[in-house]
Amino acid sequence: MNFFIGCAVWAYKGWMGELYPPASKPKEFLQLYSRRFTTVEGNTTFYAIPDKETVARWRAETPKGFEFCLKLPRDLTHNGLLQSSIPAALKFLEQMQELGDHLGPIFAQLPPSYSPELLDDLTGFLEAWPRNAPLALEVRHADWFKEPHISRLNAVLQELGVGRVLLDTRPVYSSPEDAQLHLYRRKPQLPVQPTITAPFSLIRFISHPSRQHNEAFLEEWVSLVDGYLRQGIRVYFFVHCPVDEKSPGTARYFQQLLEQQNAPVPALPWDTIEQTPTQLNLF
Repeated sequence: MNFFIGCAVWAYKGWMGELYPPASKPKEFLQLYSRRFTTVEGNTTFYAIPDKETVARWRAETPKGFEFCLKLPRDLTHNGLLQSSIPAALKFLEQMQELGDHLGPIFAQLPPSYSPELLDDLTGFLEAWPRNAPLALEVRHADWFKEPHISRLNAVLQELGVGRVLLDTRPVYSSPEDAQLHLYRRKPQLPVQPTITAPFSLIRFISHPSRQHNEAFLEEWVSLVDGYLRQGIRVYFFVHCPVDEKSPGTARYFQQLLEQQNAPVPALPWDTIEQTPTQLNLF
């Protein structure tokens, strides 16, 4: 299977009634989520490293073919130079490898303050990462998207087999109203450069709560993802939204668009779950 689709988290009560049955319990969320989508971004590890027992439970509760794409902890990526975090990063990788076949690419999200001036530090960090453990990188400093820095970065990533995280925040900036008005952290407004630097790609689509503002961008990604898959590139597609309730539905809609395009994607597990009929009240 070369195509995986999902959201950023699995433990969200607002999905009860649409994604999860109405009476679901929080301890059931991962099991339910992993039988509806095929991957999860796993933002949880950005804030806290799970213990061995938790990782073992994640592995036990998810079906064959489901993958976690976990984010490196912010204590490792957001505290200045990266090379000083190499031992801790390798320890994190070792801990997460307990997931076995359920572990997808890990990704490092760098803060906006981490600029191209630190390319040597970044290169040293990436060189220390094991080649047999897929890693993806997301940069946020605006200069990374300009020449000559973008070409230098892509060359390093290609040489080391590190994927480029493709962040698309255009939908939330595509309408006059502020879709992120009540968010504490706003997504960066950066250009989309759909460059592939590894045999896989992580795409983070920051959707607008109103579907009409997503349409043009989703259609663009349908064409790109279809092309990637036909080239044998493995694609992980994650849908975010400032209104979290909307994320699963948008992800499911993107799956439908891919199927209409006859893209080589597997069936979405969510679509194979029989819907429980509503009992009619006759009295």
